[in-house]
Amino acid sequence: MARRISMATRSELVEAIVERYRSGSRSDKRLILDEFVAVTGYHRKHAIRVLRQRASKIPGNKRHSLRYGGDVREALVVLWEASERLCSKRLRPLIPVLLPALERHGRLELDAALRGKLLTMSPATMDRLLAEVRVVARGGQRRRAGMSSAVRRSVPVRTFGDWNDPPPGYAEVDFVAHSGTSSSGSFVQTMVLTDIATGWTECVPVRTRDSGNVIVAIKQARSFFPFPLLGVDFDNDSAFMNEFVVSWCRSEELEVTHSRAYRKNDQHVEQKNGAIVRRLVGYGRFVGAEATAALGKLYAVVRLYGNLFQPLFKLQEKTRIGARVIKRYHPPVPPAARVLAHPGVAEADKQRLQAMMETADPVLLFAGIRAAQEELGRRVDRRGLNAKIEEPAVIDLQRFAANLKTAWKSGETRPTHRRPYRRTKPYPKRPSMYEPFEAQIKGWLEEDPALSAASVLQRLTPRALRKRT
Repeated sequence: MARRISMATRSELVEAIVERYRSGSRSDKRLILDEFVAVTGYHRKHAIRVLRQRASKIPGNKRHSLRYGGDVREALVVLWEASERLCSKRLRPLIPVLLPALERHGRLELDAALRGKLLTMSPATMDRLLAEVRVVARGGQRRRAGMSSAVRRSVPVRTFGDWNDPPPGYAEVDFVAHSGTSSSGSFVQTMVLTDIATGWTECVPVRTRDSGNVIVAIKQARSFFPFPLLGVDFDNDSAFMNEFVVSWCRSEELEVTHSRAYRKNDQHVEQKNGAIVRRLVGYGRFVGAEATAALGKLYAVVRLYGNLFQPLFKLQEKTRIGARVIKRYHPPVPPAARVLAHPGVAEADKQRLQAMMETADPVLLFAGIRAAQEELGRRVDRRGLNAKIEEPAVIDLQRFAANLKTAWKSGETRPTHRRPYRRTKPYPKRPSMYEPFEAQIKGWLEEDPALSAASVLQRLTPRALRKRT
């Protein structure tokens, strides 16, 4: 087998035999090609292409003429500004319509050659000619690249079916926004972390979507889990997929993965967003440190009540028969029971969790949830500058426990879901046409209480007409 040679030697060999290959006969070309393939190790078809390309080259320096000069750029800038700075792909089909209109009204005067260049210019050429102009138009700032695209590429993707029954400690993370009916401005968000193996869920309020606040929230949630946190699975939110958060997680020896873009079914935590956060907090808007603290009080009670006393289903297997999907689930048990039964949890962690279960009072926790919801409900309804600061709600535990038998009769009991609309702007007061006759109408009704509204209107119509005349 022939010894392979370096790329520099191959280039020298091509320069040496290219003229002989081009001027040789058919049989000579075959022999030259056999030797060239044996020495270089090229595929025969590739070797033919290399020798043909070198043979077709014309020696000497080729000077490239400048097709689009400053005059073309100047006219293009006028078209770009007149189109309200459209992107090149939208500006290209607009030029045949916009250019004649500008010429017709005397806004632009071009010769035939320059006009033809503008009509045949490609969007890529427009981008090259307008690159510096756009930088100046943006105030010296170039367009930002994709948000944390390099960070996203460095984090591996994990889908719904890639977990393969992991040990406790691998959590999916997501944000729930408390923005109300408008996503403008700053508002509180809830970070939800759900363990895949046990279903243990922690909720932490975050005042702003800042990388530092995200790291603090992950630290706080990490201390709440009854077992060590081993990995986090984010979505493609830029609050997670950035250099600070990903680097901190890796420095803390947390495995970092993320789901596919626009694939919400890749994460189990999406179901918790509605079943826990929206069900308890609702869809109101919360802003500021006080609302963040109120949400923290609610989640401090919810984490115990939900993880200790709320049974959850867990998928056991999924079978597809044609278009039909059959799902089978494990018997529903609370997440704490799954933690105690899992062999991957240390005995010391199980003992601490068992002691927590023995001291937890479900009615006391439930009353704490209602008290925190009562405060959040009042906070959601505060609108404008006339909001009154009220004292935190205090619930009588004995009365609360006694009312559990009849609470169903009052309908919806979650204060965060009872939001009567309060108009902030005053109603415009218009003069009533019945105001001059109010005393007379009351006199008629005292004489005849059964007098109908139609009869009152019939009596008033001639009087009103006489008054106008």
